[in-house]
Amino acid sequence: MSITVVLQQMVIIFLLIGIGMILFRRKMLSEEGSKQISGLIINVTNPALLICSALEDGPKASLTELGIALAAYAVIFALLIGIGFLLPYILRVPKNLHYAYQMLTVFGNVGFIGIPLSSAVLGSESLIFVSIFNLLFNLLVYTFGVSLLQRAAAGQAAKNTVSPAAHTPKDAPAPTNQNGIGRLRKLVNAGTISAAVTILFYLGNFNVPVIVSSTLSYAGRATTLLSMLVLGVSVAQMAPKDIFSHPKLYVFTLLRQILVPIGCVLLMRGFIDNKLILNTMLLMTAVPAANMPLMLAKQMDMDSDSISQGIILTTILSLVTVPLTCLFLVA
Repeated sequence: MSITVVLQQMVIIFLLIGIGMILFRRKMLSEEGSKQISGLIINVTNPALLICSALEDGPKASLTELGIALAAYAVIFALLIGIGFLLPYILRVPKNLHYAYQMLTVFGNVGFIGIPLSSAVLGSESLIFVSIFNLLFNLLVYTFGVSLLQRAAAGQAAKNTVSPAAHTPKDAPAPTNQNGIGRLRKLVNAGTISAAVTILFYLGNFNVPVIVSSTLSYAGRATTLLSMLVLGVSVAQMAPKDIFSHPKLYVFTLLRQILVPIGCVLLMRGFIDNKLILNTMLLMTAVPAANMPLMLAKQMDMDSDSISQGIILTTILSLVTVPLTCLFLVA
């Protein structure tokens, strides 16, 4: 594997973010437009991109290998959740920002950046394992992630209320103590359905009509551009000092995007022999923070500056951290 390939992918990502910044500053793309694009990515293009990966021809992993990958990646997410709760205390982050660091820790950009990066570095045969990682990501982001953001939004709403009332404010997010049916409904969304369909198509080796596969392909190709435009809009609205003047975020990025991925692979090497599963794991845990928490926070009308700063800084630093981490790919 050439580090040049990794660097090229990261440079492309930065160029696309730059296009988003230019469009916003020239008033060709607004904040409201950014929110609408976020909904389009979540519900259309990202699911299409994921399903497309199952329709490609190539070597197929066995059911046993898929089961091993599912179990291993579930353990990784459990570790990330634990690390996400610990890091804010280790870094002495203010209590009201703990949720932002937890979201940045658990949810890496495994879709928008992870899919094209994994395809370029490891080959298309790695995308089924990326799909499994995405399935777990989507299950968690719409349950654990949404619940975490709802609690933080409720806290922000309480602070913004001059005289807290006994009733729930109109703009407050829905309470998190929903019944079991409500929680199950949250799992049925574009993200989880598309990930499940991807795995089903992969295992079933279905032949879909060209008109369907082509439509999905055209839609999926828009994902990377659109998601980077959204991030570019966020970057354009921030002064450089708002992005680069947070020492704790630098330490966080070094820990989260270098030490954590390497540690996860070293831990799992004692239990897993499949190099592709391990290398996919390394890449998926090394990518910068995901856009999804930012999109969800915007949809909840939350103060999302801390999440935006974290996404932007981890993405910028990933130009260095991802190639460094890739030096530890299992040969």
